[in-house]
Amino acid sequence: MPALVRASLGFLAAVLSVLSFHQGMWGLLHVIGWMPLPPYRTNPLPPYGVPLIVSLCFWGGLYGIPYGLALPHLRRMPGWLCGLLLGLLAALVGWFVVAPLKGQPMAAGFNPMRMLISVLINGFWGIGVGIILPMLLPRAAQSQLASFRR
Repeated sequence: MPALVRASLGFLAAVLSVLSFHQGMWGLLHVIGWMPLPPYRTNPLPPYGVPLIVSLCFWGGLYGIPYGLALPHLRRMPGWLCGLLLGLLAALVGWFVVAPLKGQPMAAGFNPMRMLISVLINGFWGIGVGIILPMLLPRAAQSQLASFRR
């Protein structure tokens, strides 16, 4: 399968995972009182006023591009596990790259509860990418991927 197709499907899978798995976990954490704000937030983010959910979908989708490109090399592990690793990588990047760039403390100030919430939301998102992407592949690619994972 061409790299551009894999990258595009990776982006799409990651966006769909933000809308379902990421926001689903956010909603569950909100219901149990661990997240003060509900999911699917549309508050505008500076500097361009893009709604939060759109921003999350865009940035999540960008993580899906290299995942889609790497898919042929990830066929020895179950998709959900590869996705979980992607989600943990996203959490680490958020803690140690994005937060300092935004002037926030690294790793949520090493607050264990905030770190756990980040791992749960990003990890669940990654699992979603690992589950959704194979379902978006053409049947021939699905069969080939499944045969390597057996």
